[in-house]
Amino acid sequence: MSGVTRADALLEVARGIACRAGAGEQIEAYVAHSVDTEVKVFGGEVESLSVAEVDGVGVRVLVDGRQGYAWAGSLEPDVVADTLAEARDNAAFGAPDEWQALATPDDVAAVAAPDLDLFRDDLLTVPTDDKVTLTLELERATRAGDPRVRGVEAASYGDAAIETAVANSLGVEAVTRRTTSSCASVALAGDGAATQTGYGFSAGRTFADLDLEVAARDAVERAVRMLGATQPKSERLPVILDPLVTRSLLAILGSALSGESVLKGRSMFVDRAGEVVAAPGVTLVDDPTVADAFGASTHDSEGVPTRRTVLVDAGVLRGFLHNVYTGRRSGSGTTGSAVRGVKSTPGVGARALALTPGTRTPDEIVAGADRTLYVQSVSGLHSGTNPVSGDFSVGAEGLMVRGGALAEPVREVTIASTLPRMLQEVAEVGSDLTWLPGGAAGMTVVLGEMTLSGS
Repeated sequence: MSGVTRADALLEVARGIACRAGAGEQIEAYVAHSVDTEVKVFGGEVESLSVAEVDGVGVRVLVDGRQGYAWAGSLEPDVVADTLAEARDNAAFGAPDEWQALATPDDVAAVAAPDLDLFRDDLLTVPTDDKVTLTLELERATRAGDPRVRGVEAASYGDAAIETAVANSLGVEAVTRRTTSSCASVALAGDGAATQTGYGFSAGRTFADLDLEVAARDAVERAVRMLGATQPKSERLPVILDPLVTRSLLAILGSALSGESVLKGRSMFVDRAGEVVAAPGVTLVDDPTVADAFGASTHDSEGVPTRRTVLVDAGVLRGFLHNVYTGRRSGSGTTGSAVRGVKSTPGVGARALALTPGTRTPDEIVAGADRTLYVQSVSGLHSGTNPVSGDFSVGAEGLMVRGGALAEPVREVTIASTLPRMLQEVAEVGSDLTWLPGGAAGMTVVLGEMTLSGS
């Protein structure tokens, strides 16, 4: 039918499931369709190529506080009927929970849904051969970027067109549509027996947004400038975090600021709402209504409109992210932060987490620094971070900053502190807010002091 999108068809499937609710029963259906492409090349040849088109449906049934869930990777009518029947059967064995609930019309009416254009139809018309050609060109550009580049450890391309629909028996329904596209390269640079790697990428909503020259240049620069890296002596000193590192740290903080983690006692922020938890210059916001964010969305995965949620305001902890269940149990209400796939019930997650940027550029920040460690990348982030105690100890590599300029590269170091102390030590946030794939943005951040363990 002219003017009808696939998302509209998905919504019809979801409505058809939700309307089958019987007496004393509530039903929610989450339906998704995605088209994904992944390309990896190595040594001038295609190492792997996949193009996948996937449908899925997840059905949630609530009866007397008991929840049943089932999912299937097909939208065939008989499969959908079997999935609903299985969810009903599972509800009979669920443990009663007084806080179990579906989104209500009141939850939806609390905030107006943002008007966002996140879907690019042209991505679906780009020939796969063009995507392969771009990836091969990215590898060649990376290899040619500097004589010291000995090879390309990896060059890749990926995209996704995702459409979802959710409907429940209380009358809540919503559709979401978004596309993403990205390419990335890892350069391998050498000097004598020593080798170093560097990562570069480009991302956008569609194929035409990508700049392979930027991805190649960044990969080469980040690899080459690490050549000759040595292990420094242990000391305490200020630290500048690269935007890619900041993005990873914000993702961990976002998990700790989830109402789900707080209710389970798995967060360093339990019972700290209203307290000063960070430096005055720290304002942390999750705002999926920003169209430039790759996690932007008009609605969450329960059909509730997304909204700007201030988590930390000028250093003060203001609240947490919630879906319907955690919002009801905590008494705070949902923040439109439900996340899920068809294989699971709704969880809680950040979609567009970012620090409010400052006024100075990264170059200006470096120019004003001395005897400082610029952290280009970290390793062991998840194993070295405890979200409950906040203990933080990870491997790092980067460059020393001396006299306002990047100086000698360093490797085989460990930087250690605690996340609560790091938040208090934020001395400056750069002006370079950059939306990166995932649920958080990157920006340059200066920490007043950390422990560097080297030789």
